[in-house]
Amino acid sequence: MLEIIKQPWPWYVAGALIGLTVPALLLLGNKHFGISANLRHACAACFPANISFFKYNWKKEVWNFFFAGGILLGAFIATQYLSTPAPVQVNANLLAELKNYGITDHSTLLPKELFSWESLFTVRGFISLVVGGFLVGFGTRYAGGCTSGHAIMGISTLQVPSIIATVSFMVGGFLMANVILPYILSL
Repeated sequence: MLEIIKQPWPWYVAGALIGLTVPALLLLGNKHFGISANLRHACAACFPANISFFKYNWKKEVWNFFFAGGILLGAFIATQYLSTPAPVQVNANLLAELKNYGITDHSTLLPKELFSWESLFTVRGFISLVVGGFLVGFGTRYAGGCTSGHAIMGISTLQVPSIIATVSFMVGGFLMANVILPYILSL
């Protein structure tokens, strides 16, 4: 049984399970799916309510902390007990393109040439990790939620702002992957 769980799940199984979370959350208490609001709830729980953005009843959303904890626990279980020692399989065309940018380490899911303390202090590492992280955080706040909240929950409940946000996420992702990232990696 454990060997079956260790194999990658087909998209139609994983996608269906993710999709079923939306009606389950709605039926089990009119809850909304998404992860980015947890930072606001954590700040509201930890800091005095003298900042108007944090003046709300965050205790009604305490289930989100269990949701975030479940993500962390699931990631730990997956990496410690369900992952295989097999190397990451990367398409040969992508390997050739990455080699042009000096990315040759494919022993882990995240290449060390991009995701390490040493790379953080390079121009491309700083732009990718620090500037990119800031832009993701800013975009999440500006869009009023993250990709999971908008694309999974918002679209399934036919929210026009979520449709606009998801289209914007996709366009931004295509531009980043095909136009901006190759330039950054060439630095």
